Amino acid sequence: MSGDLDPAIAAQLKRDADGLVAAVVRDHHTGEVLMLAWMDDQALHRTLRTGRATYWSRSRGRHWVKGETSGHYQLVRSAALDCDGDAVLLSVEQIGVACHTGERTCFHRPLPVAASPGSGPTPPVPGDAGPAAQGGRP
Repeated sequence: MSGDLDPAIAAQLKRDADGLVAAVVRDHHTGEVLMLAWMDDQALHRTLRTGRATYWSRSRGRHWVKGETSGHYQLVRSAALDCDGDAVLLSVEQIGVACHTGERTCFHRPLPVAASPGSGPTPPVPGDAGPAAQGGRP
């Protein structure tokens, strides 16, 4: 199933039952997490060969190049495998927004988290209008 992917890279991958690995995508300049997508061997090969992020669409059942229809491309600046080989980290130069909803990042819906005992104050989420931003006390 490795297609044209370098055999040394293919041997390091730990794929799920569908032959996919998670692709975590972050902004190359800021480190901000932009999205999570899925890759098969061919998508990873195309990404590494072209420098343009290519993914496997589970809903469409086909490959897609990010930005192919929207113009919101991801130019890959670096790629790395995690320690288990079941996830790829792509650092990209994002052209336009990353999320199909029009948001810069797909992770734009914060969830409430209780602070762990002894952990101190929870750092603010970028773009979060917390109490201080609303005129209240922090």
